[in-house]
Amino acid sequence: MAAMALYPLNYCTISRAPRPSSTLARSVTSPAPLISVTNPSSPPPPKKKVLVPIGMGTEEMEAVILVDVLRRAGADVLLASVEKDLVVEASSGTRLVADTCIAACADEMFDLVALPGGMPGSVRLRDCEILRKMTVKQAEGKRLYGAICAAPAVVLMPWGLHRRKQITCHPAFMDKIPTFRAVKSNIQVSGELTTSRGPGTTFQFALAFVEQLFGCSVAEDIGRMLLMQIDGVHQRSEEFNKVDWSFHHTPHVLVPVAHGSEEMEVVMLVDILRRAKVNVVIASVEKSTQFVGSQNTKLIADKSISDASKSTYDLIILPGGGAGAARLQKSRILKKLLKEQKEAGRIYGGICSSPAILQKQGLLKDKVATAHPAVIGDLTCQVADGTGVVIDGNLITGRGLGSVMDLSLAIVRKLFGHSRARSVAEGIVFQYPKF
Repeated sequence: MAAMALYPLNYCTISRAPRPSSTLARSVTSPAPLISVTNPSSPPPPKKKVLVPIGMGTEEMEAVILVDVLRRAGADVLLASVEKDLVVEASSGTRLVADTCIAACADEMFDLVALPGGMPGSVRLRDCEILRKMTVKQAEGKRLYGAICAAPAVVLMPWGLHRRKQITCHPAFMDKIPTFRAVKSNIQVSGELTTSRGPGTTFQFALAFVEQLFGCSVAEDIGRMLLMQIDGVHQRSEEFNKVDWSFHHTPHVLVPVAHGSEEMEVVMLVDILRRAKVNVVIASVEKSTQFVGSQNTKLIADKSISDASKSTYDLIILPGGGAGAARLQKSRILKKLLKEQKEAGRIYGGICSSPAILQKQGLLKDKVATAHPAVIGDLTCQVADGTGVVIDGNLITGRGLGSVMDLSLAIVRKLFGHSRARSVAEGIVFQYPKF
């Protein structure tokens, strides 16, 4: 199936409400200089500061993607808990560890305050008086702020921050927004406010902020780095040697993790599978169940790999992240589990850089696979270079971040059929592939 441009790279064309004429005039009369001259003795410019608050029931994909993408762009992002504890259980059960509590940063000034959605996470944010005061002050200071999913309707409207703005939100909450303010678009920029629809539009949401904070070229560079667009000559997914993946029980899936694992891949995979009613276990190969992702987001696994190894899994899927993949490769327990998985004819796979682990264990022999462009040249099996997701019998591999949602939904489709996969895609506001 031909690919679709899910994440267009030209972020400068994002739909916006009209800006005041004086701003437009400044953008025309003050072009960027062709050559930038910097005084060697002057200090580097301060980093853009971003606040991403979270609470119990926050949508983990939205929170983690926002943090990860903005950190990759060079922002100093603070993940702040509105709860008494720094450990926050998100809407699909993933446990996030905040950098600080909201009270500790109440007096700080931010270039951007970005509110993730999720329920009851949005209600927890709405009911936090400290956060309300900070966000109102942000809006009054004409600094950037935004909200996604349920948050525009559940948080911004009660705070009065939707006035004189055009906004969008999750389709389930559109009826809460006054008709003359509501816009049915994935991204809506209205002055300092940016809103978006759901987990499936969070990459666009985050990259819209990158554009506003750092410019179009940086947003385009980050989009390409994340493989957010597969061009029209390639495919989103391809399957070889079809076999049945359905079960007469709730499928049991293992997602091993380590320090340096790509947190966006872990969270997207786990969140989507749990939405489809899959029993997912996140298992740490580290001494602690807490691990630090590739962009320094801290999460807590469900179990240690030792405890997890006491069960049998219908699918073992490895996330990417260069440093994380290297640490997964060192786990003897995981190597044993993967070997047994292959010998028993059960399903296994990897995303991004982790197919290299599968190859080192001989698990890609006589298979067709894909991987991140940085490692695909090292694979000795047949490769489908450029294809986002490749299924070959009981093996599934993914190219990188830009194809994780497709990969997760492909697993749901193989386990349960198109109907459930399409329903999950609609719930996260993601365009389900046409087969």
